[in-house]
Amino acid sequence: MATVEPGTLTRLAGRQKGARMYDRDDSMARLRDAERYATAARHRSGWYAVCLWVFTGWQLLLVPTVVLWRGPIAATVVGVLNATLVMAISWYAGKQSVVPLHFTRRHLAVVGAWAALYVGTVLLSATVLAGSVPLAVLGALACALPPAAGALRGTVR
Repeated sequence: MATVEPGTLTRLAGRQKGARMYDRDDSMARLRDAERYATAARHRSGWYAVCLWVFTGWQLLLVPTVVLWRGPIAATVVGVLNATLVMAISWYAGKQSVVPLHFTRRHLAVVGAWAALYVGTVLLSATVLAGSVPLAVLGALACALPPAAGALRGTVR
């Protein structure tokens, strides 16, 4: 039978207790780091709401212009301005490191609803209600509604 020197078990128990204490402290530090990371991610995830607010404001200018301004120059100017804004927002979105929860689903819903309202407004202005000021106002508000709702949904958690 092996003999154990006096104090050996105490030293071993002390090491284990120290090891457990280190593991606990290390785990707590990792949890604090994870909490800091999550907080920073929440603060940086508001970029999409900002983009949607910009797009909302753009609708209030774009739709009346499309409805009321006629001709090839109007189509060229509106097309270039709209493409420039969409490219700028897309570039900005591509540079973001944090993407909001359910981003793809929310974005497709916002864009789908906006596209349906925009196409409906343009078709009405090209056929039945050409040059109609009430259509320009109502169409602008209708087309601004989906991105505004998406932006509000993104800011309320």
